[in-house]
Amino acid sequence: MTIHFDRKQVHDDLHKPNAPAVLDASMRRAVEHKHAAQAAIAWDALRERAHEIKAYSIEHLDELLVRFEREFIARGGRVLWAQTADEAASRFLEICRKHGATSVVKGKSMLSEELELNARLTAAGVEPVETDLGEYIVQLAGERPSHIIAPAIHMSRQDVGSLFERKLKIDYTDDPEALSEIARLRLRSRYLEAGVGMTGANFGVAESGTVVVVENEGNGGLSSQAPPVQIVVIGIEKVIPTLDDLVVFLQLLARSGTGQKMTTYVHHFLGPVDGRAMYCIFVDAGRTELLADPIARESLYCIRCGACLNVCPIYRRVGGGAYGWVYPGPIGSVITPSMIGMEDAGELPFASTLCGACAQECPVKIDLPHLLVHQRARSVDEGAASSTMENSAVSSWARAMSSSRGYAYAVAAARIAGVFSPVLPWISSAVRAWSKQRSMPKVAAMTFKDWWSER
Repeated sequence: MTIHFDRKQVHDDLHKPNAPAVLDASMRRAVEHKHAAQAAIAWDALRERAHEIKAYSIEHLDELLVRFEREFIARGGRVLWAQTADEAASRFLEICRKHGATSVVKGKSMLSEELELNARLTAAGVEPVETDLGEYIVQLAGERPSHIIAPAIHMSRQDVGSLFERKLKIDYTDDPEALSEIARLRLRSRYLEAGVGMTGANFGVAESGTVVVVENEGNGGLSSQAPPVQIVVIGIEKVIPTLDDLVVFLQLLARSGTGQKMTTYVHHFLGPVDGRAMYCIFVDAGRTELLADPIARESLYCIRCGACLNVCPIYRRVGGGAYGWVYPGPIGSVITPSMIGMEDAGELPFASTLCGACAQECPVKIDLPHLLVHQRARSVDEGAASSTMENSAVSSWARAMSSSRGYAYAVAAARIAGVFSPVLPWISSAVRAWSKQRSMPKVAAMTFKDWWSER
C-alpha cells in the first residue's frame, strides 16, 4: 500500500498556525472537563497502576495474544492475523466476499483509518458507512478525522449545516439537535441493510477472550449486532491480561477522553451469538517496529484517549490535518515515523515545544517528551529532518563550543547579531513564524566573564 503522506505539505502546514478558532476553545473545555472528572478519584494511583499493567502487557505481548486467541476461538469466533495494512485490508475484504456483503457499517476505529479501509472497500465494490457522528461528518466532507476522539472537532455547527445541505440535499440548519436527528434517520436503515458490521476495540482481555468497546452514541453496538457478521479490527498492543485490569482503564479512559466518569456504553463481546459470525483481525502494521525499540515501545501503552492533543500548544495552533496522517498531536509525532517510515515523517517529532504538558495529562504516564527527543535523534541520525544549513550551523556551534577562544568569538558574534535581530525574521519563513509570537531578549552591556575579570 502506498501511504498518502505529502511531506512538503506537512512541512508547510506545521509552519502555519491555521487551525480554526473553534479548536482552541474546544480543547480548553475538554481539559477543564477532564480535570473536574479526575478530581473525585485517586487519579495518580490509577495512572501508576495503568502504566504498570501496560508495561507488563507489552513485555508479555506474545503470551497474551496467544491466550486471547485460544479463548476467543473457544467461544466460537475466528482470529486472523495481519502483519501489514495491506494484509489486514485483504483479510477484511475476503470476509465480505465470503458472506456476500455489499455494504459495511462501521463503528469508530482509528485503526481502520490506518488501513485506509473506506477507500479499499469502495474500490472493491463494497460501500463503507461511517456511523459515528463525527466520522460520518468527515466521511461526507471527504476528510480525515482531525482528532482521535472527536473527528470533526475542527468544524463548527455552521460548517456541518452547510455540509449536510450540500451533500444530503436538505434545507440548511445549524441546530445541533436537528443535525444529529438527520444523521440518525439517514443511518438507521443502513444498519439493517449491511452485510457486515465493523468495530474497533479499546481493549482485548486475554483471560476471557473478551473484546471491549466503549462509546457514547450506541452506533458501536448497532454496527456490531444488527448485521449478521461482525468484524473487529484491533491493534496487537490493545491486549491486557485480566478483567480486573480493565476496571483501571475504564476509570481513566472516559475521564481523559471526554471528561465523563464513564462512557454511555461499555460493550463486552464474547464471541458470536444466535448463529452469527464474528471475526477478530489482529493488526501489526508497524507496531512490532515500535516494540523492538526499547525506548519507543512505551508509545504502545497509549489507550487513544486524545488527552495529549488537548493540551498540546502545537496541535491547538495547526490542527490535526497538519500532521499528514492518521494520528496527530504528540502521540502521532512519536508513532507515525516508525509506522510509515522516518524518511517521510521525520519532521513530526520536531512539531513540539517539549513543554511536558502531554506527559502530565497522559492517563498511562507515557513520557512523551522523552520519546519525542528519542525520535528526533533517530530522525537526525537517519538524515530525515536535517538540512545543509542546519548541519552547517550545528557544526559551527560545536566548533565554537570546543575551545575557550571559539566560545569568546561566538559570544561576540551573538552580541553583534542581537543588534540586528529586528531584520532576522526576513532571513527565512521559519524564523519569521518563530518570531511572530516572540521577541529576542536584550543583550547585556557586559558579559559575565568580562565583569568577573574587572573585579
